[in-house]
Amino acid sequence: MANLEAELRAAVRGEVGFDVTSRALVTMDASNYRRVPRGVVAPVDADDVAAALAVCREHGVPVVARGGGTSIAGQATGTGVVLDFTRHMNRLVALDPEARTAVVQPGLVLDRLQEAAAPHGLRFGPDPSTHGRCTLGGMIGNNSCGSHSVAWGTTADSVRELDVVTARGARLRLGRDWAGAPDGLRALAEGELARLRTGFPELPRRISGYALDALLPERGADVARSFCGSEGTLGVLTEAVVRLVGAPRARALAVLAYADESAAAEAAAGLLPLGPLTVEGMAADLVPSPAALPRGGAWLFVETGGESAAEARARAEAIVRAADVVDALVVTDPAGQRALWRIREDASGTATRMPDGTEAWPGWEDCAVPPARLGAYLRDFRALMTAHGLRGTPYGHFGDGCIHVRIDFDLLTAPGVARFRRFSEELAELVVAHGGSLSGEHGDGQARAELLPRMYGAGMVGLFERVKGVWDPDDLLNPGMLVRPAPLDSGLRFSVLPREPVDVAFGYPSDGGDFSAAVRRCVGVAKCRTTSVPGPGVMCPSFRATGAEEHSTRGRARLLHEMLAGEVVTDGWRSQEVRDALDLCLSCKGCRSDCPVGVDMATYKAEFLHRHYAGRRRPAAHHALGRLPEWLRVVSRTRTAWLVNALSAVPPLAWAAKRLGGLAPEREIPRLATRTFGRWWEGRRASGSSAHGPAGRGDLVILWPDTFTEHLSPAVGRAAVRVLEAAGLRVALPPTLRLEKPPVGDGRTVALDPLSLLRGRGRVCCGLTYVSTGQLDRARAVMRRTLDLMEPVLETGAPVVVLEPSCAAALRTDVPELLHDDPRAARLAAKVLTFAETLERHAPGWTPPRVDRPVAGQTHCHQHAVLGDAADRRLREAALLTGELSGGCCGLAGNFGFEKGHYDVSAACAQEQLLPSVGDAPQGTVVLADGYSCRTQLEQLAGVRGRHLAEVLAEALEEDLRRDGA
Repeated sequence: MANLEAELRAAVRGEVGFDVTSRALVTMDASNYRRVPRGVVAPVDADDVAAALAVCREHGVPVVARGGGTSIAGQATGTGVVLDFTRHMNRLVALDPEARTAVVQPGLVLDRLQEAAAPHGLRFGPDPSTHGRCTLGGMIGNNSCGSHSVAWGTTADSVRELDVVTARGARLRLGRDWAGAPDGLRALAEGELARLRTGFPELPRRISGYALDALLPERGADVARSFCGSEGTLGVLTEAVVRLVGAPRARALAVLAYADESAAAEAAAGLLPLGPLTVEGMAADLVPSPAALPRGGAWLFVETGGESAAEARARAEAIVRAADVVDALVVTDPAGQRALWRIREDASGTATRMPDGTEAWPGWEDCAVPPARLGAYLRDFRALMTAHGLRGTPYGHFGDGCIHVRIDFDLLTAPGVARFRRFSEELAELVVAHGGSLSGEHGDGQARAELLPRMYGAGMVGLFERVKGVWDPDDLLNPGMLVRPAPLDSGLRFSVLPREPVDVAFGYPSDGGDFSAAVRRCVGVAKCRTTSVPGPGVMCPSFRATGAEEHSTRGRARLLHEMLAGEVVTDGWRSQEVRDALDLCLSCKGCRSDCPVGVDMATYKAEFLHRHYAGRRRPAAHHALGRLPEWLRVVSRTRTAWLVNALSAVPPLAWAAKRLGGLAPEREIPRLATRTFGRWWEGRRASGSSAHGPAGRGDLVILWPDTFTEHLSPAVGRAAVRVLEAAGLRVALPPTLRLEKPPVGDGRTVALDPLSLLRGRGRVCCGLTYVSTGQLDRARAVMRRTLDLMEPVLETGAPVVVLEPSCAAALRTDVPELLHDDPRAARLAAKVLTFAETLERHAPGWTPPRVDRPVAGQTHCHQHAVLGDAADRRLREAALLTGELSGGCCGLAGNFGFEKGHYDVSAACAQEQLLPSVGDAPQGTVVLADGYSCRTQLEQLAGVRGRHLAEVLAEALEEDLRRDGA
């Protein structure tokens, strides 16, 4: 390996990675399989590809080309050298609107091509659900299709010319004739014309095997088309000329409801003569909330196009009239259509968990049959699953007879794997009996190639092997795929994981308490690798800032998988490679909601840091920022905030403090409040003053004095009290332990010790800063003390109002998941409400003041991921605060943006959505930022003051009072 690595470094200009991280990141794709490579090469051009192939050929090392790594059959993994085209060979070389063609490199993500073509009224026809991260090279390798294939066909239908480097270094330009074909291919094809004419089933989604029938003279001897779907086994693609199609100016979406999936499948083929753009099917058990859909048990998503919105709608309504449906809905609003399509696109992830939490896996993800036979096939398919005691929910391209399904195979035990094999063999026979193809979109790979003789017969499979020999006589390219395949039940990625439960701190309630199962959640669909996040999405800000796989949610999950496996990452929880990958995780929790399978990398990071630093010296920032509540309480009790502010304003002293605390030198030290929220509250109570409004007559609510509101933004707390009382609510703070008089009750005395001031035992705390720095033992202690103090509140019906979104998210998720053995934690979590939720539920008759101004800013990432913002939207609407907040993450993310070495990524995250949304806002716009981190980021990077919604409403109340008084 040392010689191979050295020669590759000397031969290519791109990166060569034989390190642990580089290898671990590509051991898997989105399939059930795992293969450990020797190294990874990121070529910069075709010369690099040829040079890498030459070195690997000399060493007899296999090569696999990889794009987005979203393949579901295992063909994007290899044991030799992996060529990663996403780093450099990812450009749109040219776009010719007149000719309706584009020249693309293999690593170009599909959405980038669509964005470039859209201003010309054009688009690339095929559009897999992974369009935000799949690459053109991968699409050509798998002959990908997508939901619009009923209108625009497969990728092979859109290919014009391909530049290819063969394993032996020949550079070919493949087109629609024999001119660029490798030596011997024409003679081989012309000697097998009878077999080529009779050996391939006719159906729209026949992806299995090599497309050798494209070489028939009556089909123009289309060598480029025959290369599509070859899964990197014939040559390495370096450039492609692809065809574009005209995009309709307007679209409408008819959602047709049926009693069940069989009825929907039976109806799909009958809609094709009406010229739809899509005919997609899915059943109710794949829809998290069917409220937005017409009533029924299954639906067809039928998209229509037109030159105008009226024309598109008319076509959709015609389809509704022609269909025999239970119910129907026509959606013309683009935002409404996008929301519905997201449900369909996320199905590849949501299908990996059954309603009861059981894991489900690919493997038979995309069989295809003639569309007219889909209903009968699905009934037989269901019966076969039942006979094997398996479950799965089919969905997908009903109009093309192609379904996707994740099945609850047991791939962890020998009996379960044996059943997986038996089922696969019987299902292959069933697909063939219905005249279908084992693969209708994602390729055969390792999952189905072993069964190709059942579909094609031994003679045709033998011809496939001869074709492979013409192109790649040394079997250098992706061996074990398509021809001479590896067994479908070998190399399963789960086999290397520990069989015994891993000792962890969090409860992982959705994974049965099993950390391995939590890591297995990542199946590789790579939604976290999208480079732009439309709408309110968050995941994954660090990947979008760096573009590096190890800083994506999937990349980190892969490293954790390899850490548990112990083969590539050999030092377990002490791994520096895993620590480095997690270091740039912002703990934004975006993946918890945006990942289709609910990977929660923020929790995994906290778990890892807890174990990584057990018994070891921690970074200074963990003490400075992780124990921030303790330091701030000391300042508060000693009344030295003014002194801290004065000292931090002296540049040499601030520099020294930041260096000592492991803080980013670029950051300013925030000013502390000289009068905390708690002290204001006590003074207010002592004076007997009250805010205006009918306070004292409504529901009792407990206002949570989080660390940030208490010590850094007390104005937010004061404003919240003002608004809550104006709404008629009675506000109280949680009980506190008065250190000067230890309470005595039920025979127990709360003793004091010299460190009580430092530990701040008298105040509630959610433990957020301890969790985010992985100090989980201390976090549990803080949380248990909080539960002790909150016990009187837990016995009441009063909600707990939390103003800081990150603290509210911690109370709802981190506390019950970390204290899974304490029932009080779940009871507290159930009481937590946001500011807007409190007003909506406990003051339903109250009307907020009319602010009547536009808003800008960003929904807090934890609010988006954990809490939801529906109540906030309704409250803003009632107050006439117009406009939408952006998605993404502010980048400061609590301690993250203050830690040394994180400033550039932190600023890049802010530049993505937050700062533009504020910078583009018209004069008079209210900048909303409910999170302290968001407000601090806005102030330090843009000089803009963001405000909590409570502050905006409180100010409006005061203005109303002044007007009334005047």
